Amino acid sequence: MTNEIVSAFPAKAFSVGVEDRKKALGHFEKLGLPTTKSEEYRFTPITKSLLKNSNWNVDNSTSAIASIDEFLIEGMDASVFVFINGIYSEKLSRIIHSPSEVTVSSLEKSLINHTEVVNRYFGKFSPSESDSFAAWNGAFWQSGLFIHVKENVSVEKPLFILHVNDAKQELVQAQTRLLAVVEKNSSLSIIEKFESTGDHPVFHNFCEEIVIAEQARLEYCKIQNDSGKSIQVANTVIHQSESSKVDTFTLTIKGEIVRNNFSIVIDGENCESHFHGLYLLDGNTLADNHTVVDHKKPNSFSNELYKGIMGGQSKGVFNGKIFVRPQAQKTNAFQSNRNILMSETSTINTKPQLEIWADDVKCSHGCTSGQLDEEALFYLKTRGIPHDTAKAMLLYAFALDVLVPVKNEQLKSYLDGLISSRLHKNL
Repeated sequence: MTNEIVSAFPAKAFSVGVEDRKKALGHFEKLGLPTTKSEEYRFTPITKSLLKNSNWNVDNSTSAIASIDEFLIEGMDASVFVFINGIYSEKLSRIIHSPSEVTVSSLEKSLINHTEVVNRYFGKFSPSESDSFAAWNGAFWQSGLFIHVKENVSVEKPLFILHVNDAKQELVQAQTRLLAVVEKNSSLSIIEKFESTGDHPVFHNFCEEIVIAEQARLEYCKIQNDSGKSIQVANTVIHQSESSKVDTFTLTIKGEIVRNNFSIVIDGENCESHFHGLYLLDGNTLADNHTVVDHKKPNSFSNELYKGIMGGQSKGVFNGKIFVRPQAQKTNAFQSNRNILMSETSTINTKPQLEIWADDVKCSHGCTSGQLDEEALFYLKTRGIPHDTAKAMLLYAFALDVLVPVKNEQLKSYLDGLISSRLHKNL
């Protein structure tokens, strides 16, 4: 299968980042695509699904989408950057921020116009040597976005990155990229949302490198609410320097297979990281969250909380790793994964892990899985609350605290509505 992919792409013109692409291609050919015999993908049969659904010679450069209004967040005051079938669309994007606040342009142009900054970071944190999909993306990414916030700049309004895959006419195969650099003592909020239209399969593979300098701050939210035939693989790496703060939240609702490789590298003292996620699954959806928090320097704090609610024949996977390096004394690191199974046919495979080489630390990890509390449900029903409403109330209370990292009120209201609407359907 790897040979088929490689032979299909040389026909396309890749005029930028040629040397980096060659290195990534070498890694991809060496690694191949993972099977369920691979420990990291043992519960996630992506390759099997790709063999069934994908056509590597497909051309998705044209789309009938003329408006993005239905995909926006109501009331959200933000600059909007749009990708249609993996290609950045200047026509549909809406930019309201001042260029003096933040530089945003297509990654293709930035490799030429912002060479110094891009070359300093591009490809430096992507796990292309160890992950097949990161290597695949590194070799064959189609389009991307470059974000650069200079020193001492607070970007007041969020940057909203919207990915729309138009599968009305044929299947979609998209490879996108993001490089964001937030310089010293600056702040930035990124919202990323994924949507699809049409009934044909979608495969979206994207890779993100986000660099947070000293005393800088990032708020990051990812919303995965794609169609039922979507296969999505994400490799996201956030690199933190001294005294920086990161708040992240990932919401996964729909898709055939969703794989999130999410890593935070804490490479400075006095850093703070909040790393939250929620997956609300139904039908045959499989969501696999692989997370890594790597403490490389002392005196930092990380808090990771992922929760899942699964109904139908859905399947959840959580594999969370915390590394505390020998020099990372005085580290506080906490990790928790909690799950509720709403049907006898839904499943969860969870594996929290700690690897500690320092002796003066406070670290903990744990996981739980079970069913809804029948006594609490009975109590609510005795107070006159209908069964379905009572169930949704309990599930909502279970899910609510994962929204803590979300500070933007319009975004929090939107996410609250998505979660509430999803939970009022019978899971």
